[in-house]
Amino acid sequence: MLTETVIALISLVALSIFHLSTSFFYGISFVGAAVLTKIAFDIWKIDKIDTGEKVHFKLSTISAMILANGVLWIFWITVCVPKAILLGQFIFAGQYLFLGLVEAGWLISTIGVAFVFSRFRTILSNPKTISVMFKIFSLAFAYFALNILYQNIKYFISR
Repeated sequence: MLTETVIALISLVALSIFHLSTSFFYGISFVGAAVLTKIAFDIWKIDKIDTGEKVHFKLSTISAMILANGVLWIFWITVCVPKAILLGQFIFAGQYLFLGLVEAGWLISTIGVAFVFSRFRTILSNPKTISVMFKIFSLAFAYFALNILYQNIKYFISR
């Protein structure tokens, strides 16, 4: 979480410095919608999780993998940062509030999913259940992509 927060903060500060127009962020959000759509398609294809041999990583290895994850950088730059900066235009330091809320939501949802999985492991480990869960996640990403597209089109039509 700390490494992802650093990526988010770097992306947010870097793009905030340039004082780009609102239209720029709505425009770049089209790329974000495409990223979310690709993620939705990738998730849709998942039908099993390989629970073979356990692999252990050090914190430094995990941090290096996260920092080198281009999809994460693209996600923050094209999806989250535009929304954060738009919020910053309405609320003082709104972009940092957005960052904090996204990271808190990520942490709470991760803990929640881990808790649910620990309580219902046998049910959730069933290959049929895994496929359905990933289909639901895929549809959620597709919904967010469509919502971004709708908001962007609405913005550009109203101009």
